[in-house]
Amino acid sequence: MIPNPNKALWEKGDFTRIAATMRESGEALVAQLGITKKMRILDLGCGDGTTAIPAARLGAKVLGVDIASNLVHAGALRALKEGLNNITFEEGDACDLKYQGDQSFDLVVSIFGAMFAPRPQDVAKEMVRVTRPGGRIVMGNWIPNDPTLVAQILRISSSYTPAPPAGFVSPMQWGVESQVIERFGAAGIEAGKISFLRDTYTFNFEGSTSEFVNLFRTYYGPTMNAFDAAEKEGRAAELQKELEILFWNQNRSGSTRRTSVPATFLRVTVQV
Repeated sequence: MIPNPNKALWEKGDFTRIAATMRESGEALVAQLGITKKMRILDLGCGDGTTAIPAARLGAKVLGVDIASNLVHAGALRALKEGLNNITFEEGDACDLKYQGDQSFDLVVSIFGAMFAPRPQDVAKEMVRVTRPGGRIVMGNWIPNDPTLVAQILRISSSYTPAPPAGFVSPMQWGVESQVIERFGAAGIEAGKISFLRDTYTFNFEGSTSEFVNLFRTYYGPTMNAFDAAEKEGRAAELQKELEILFWNQNRSGSTRRTSVPATFLRVTVQV
């Protein structure tokens, strides 16, 4: 098995602090997926359960898989506190779901998770392999060059970090419809079985936009790496200012003491 370089990235900081601002949108998305008690669901790149736990609340049998051991642990604790015995969290790689049998799940969900795995063709093949015929795959993927929050955070962050290694494939390519069709096509899925929808996730944070920027600076791996690189070049204040302007301009809360920022993403639905 080829090591996934993203393990260190997502174990850096504490993504649960960011995920806490995404709960309402996670629950709203899950409510639209037609989940029933008889379903077996895989949430791939599940983090600490922003969509996996709402799916389990609906009675489905849920497996959450993530590359980051700290997030797997955090998800298991959340489930334990809620008394959910129909959900399991385990560490795993979206590029190689070797512990999951063929056609094991009715629904495979990956919301801003598997898109970050380094080998997208393998990700598509594995998601198709573990989904039963007649089942579905639902992905939520950030869109390159989109003017809303997350695409802009990642764009700004990348401008302060060293160039990626040779062979690097940007995770943002999962937000390009033609790329999605090509990847699932290589996994045996016809283009007519893939549909797309522009959707919105809203980040709700009880604090100012500057405080929210600091949350990303302290706990979000890509932003942490950007600040590490910027500090070495004496540009940390420049990066801080650029992000604060972004967050300020996109805050829709109507308050300086609360932050509510919508972010557009591409929702992909694949009929297997």
